[in-house]
Amino acid sequence: MKKVIYTKNAPDAIGPYSQAYLCGNTLYCSGQIAIDPNTNLFVDGDIIAQTNRVMENIKGLLEGAGFGFEDVVKTTCFLKSMDDFQTFNEIYAKYFVSKPARSCVAAAALPKNALVEVEVIAYKE
Repeated sequence: MKKVIYTKNAPDAIGPYSQAYLCGNTLYCSGQIAIDPNTNLFVDGDIIAQTNRVMENIKGLLEGAGFGFEDVVKTTCFLKSMDDFQTFNEIYAKYFVSKPARSCVAAAALPKNALVEVEVIAYKE
């Protein structure tokens, strides 16, 4: 079973991709940046504001497919600057208490000049 996931609780895709795909018991979520799903406008702010918005977008995607943060098995995190790593981690840890596998890399540039982007893979039995 393969199904496109769409929810109004996460921003619309800003390119030729889907918010998420459910394949069997696995959910593949597109990378999220700090776009407010209510306005579809980028939340221009510091790493704290952007990371919190990203996490709420991920929450919306997960819930839209019947998943939760506890179901996330892998995250890939992109930071514009590794100087933000500690602050990002503090916020990240509040959401991902189950400590999924993770990669975190510095990216020279992100869409909308974002400071952070996070994508997730979740699995549910």
